[in-house]
Amino acid sequence: MPTTTTRTLLLRFVALLLGLALVSACGSATPPGTDGAGGVQATNPNGGDPATEGMPKTGGVLVMGTDREAVGFDPTIQNTNMAAFAVYDSLMKLTPDGGAEPYLAKSMDSPDGGTTWRLGLREGVMFSDGTPLDAAAVVTNVQRHIDKQSSPGHRFTTSIRSMRAVDPLTVEFGLDGPFGLFPVTFAGNFTGGSLGLIISPAALQKYGAQITTNPVGAGPFVLSSWVQDSQMTLTRNPNYWQQGLPRLDGLEFRPLPDTESRYASIENGDVDLIFGGYHTELVRGMANPNLRAYYGPGHGAEWIIFNHTTAPFDDHRMREALVRGIDLNALAAVQFRNQMERATGYFSDSSEYQTPEAAAAWPAYDVERAKALVQEYVAGGGNATVVYKTTNAPNRVEFAEFLQAQMATIGITLQPQFYDLAQYSSSVVQSRDFQIAGNVGGPVDAPYPSSSNALRTGGSQNYGAYSNPEVDAMLDRAARTTDDAERTRLYQRVQLVTNQDLAMAYYSRGYLSTITKPDVKGVVRYLTRDMFYATAWLDR
Repeated sequence: MPTTTTRTLLLRFVALLLGLALVSACGSATPPGTDGAGGVQATNPNGGDPATEGMPKTGGVLVMGTDREAVGFDPTIQNTNMAAFAVYDSLMKLTPDGGAEPYLAKSMDSPDGGTTWRLGLREGVMFSDGTPLDAAAVVTNVQRHIDKQSSPGHRFTTSIRSMRAVDPLTVEFGLDGPFGLFPVTFAGNFTGGSLGLIISPAALQKYGAQITTNPVGAGPFVLSSWVQDSQMTLTRNPNYWQQGLPRLDGLEFRPLPDTESRYASIENGDVDLIFGGYHTELVRGMANPNLRAYYGPGHGAEWIIFNHTTAPFDDHRMREALVRGIDLNALAAVQFRNQMERATGYFSDSSEYQTPEAAAAWPAYDVERAKALVQEYVAGGGNATVVYKTTNAPNRVEFAEFLQAQMATIGITLQPQFYDLAQYSSSVVQSRDFQIAGNVGGPVDAPYPSSSNALRTGGSQNYGAYSNPEVDAMLDRAARTTDDAERTRLYQRVQLVTNQDLAMAYYSRGYLSTITKPDVKGVVRYLTRDMFYATAWLDR
């Protein structure tokens, strides 16, 4: 059941209305049309600078706080698991420009402009069980994604027409046509889906469906114990392929779903690192001289999810009313400490995929227009009472209260319901059991596959079931083209059309972060917070 505190919520709601009224009476917290003192600036987005961190030390256990418990280690089962990249090294690694370069693999190239791809493996790489990571292992793992339509990596395989081990260290993929970003599909993060996280075929045969709790990979660490909702420990992989790595003896992950408790755990020294999910953790971590923050805005955003398959937000008028009814100046003041970078589309204003036309298509704050749209909808028989579902993290509760006050102003009666994070993920968004729901999206490193995940019909993170065949076709072409200029034009058009459709109610860029003690060094990360743990070390 959702957690609800009706009397407390009503009291806070009245206080919030009074606070907003005071802001209005005294003048908005920031001048109209400004960005609330700008956004949070990027800091160490991809990790630390080895040149300034000193001589690496070996030994020790890195203790980390995560924002949720993992479901498991099977790459064909969608979930968030910050330990996955410790057990599996990725065959390819994302580059800052949205491409991919070899990591565990030695090479990946196409001899014919993107229709045929050859993946070359390093000689002598072993899984932690002592069996070889060879071409046959890659074929076995990719076939699992092909066979399992629910896998977050399945959509990457639909273009594969043939797959074979040319020799023990080479896999050849024959596609149904050019696919310029095919190497990226072997470099993605665990949550969004990746073909590049390879499990030992011997372990697959031994454990079957239980592989999710008995993972065997070629990464720097090996799972040694896991007490659900308490602690997960990993130890050094003695067969690791990178000489001299990993530097740490082990890793420990503690699920800390309560935001305040999680931040307190890094501030008081209970853990060495936390994976921050919200703006509140990031800005406090950046301001604390005893901590170090890692963050990059990337693509993606925070947004309210519209359920496009059910009333009232299957109606464009109600989606527009909600967007026009949110005063972003007030939001920046009451929840983002005037450090909010506004979102007017999936891609940021600084992205090459944003255009003046797409930005102009995003509805501006306009209470009177929002009221008129709601009244028109209700006059036609629609119901303007809606349930808003979100997590019970304190800042999400505060946002719900803010949104409730804003919607009351335009004639929408908002009824918030709150859930713990694990229940919210499974019972609300993944089950599409909502009218509108909260979402902490972005940042992400590359436009593909993240934009397809969020905006394409059937996308793994398209929880609101938004669907536009034109958008689907453009997203597919953007991934397949080998022409960078054409890809840019396509993503610009995606930004425009999805803004016109109001696919989601964007309001801010995303704030996923990594926050550490200053003696945690050697951090290498994606903007999604996924880490490459082999190089991490403790300066103790």
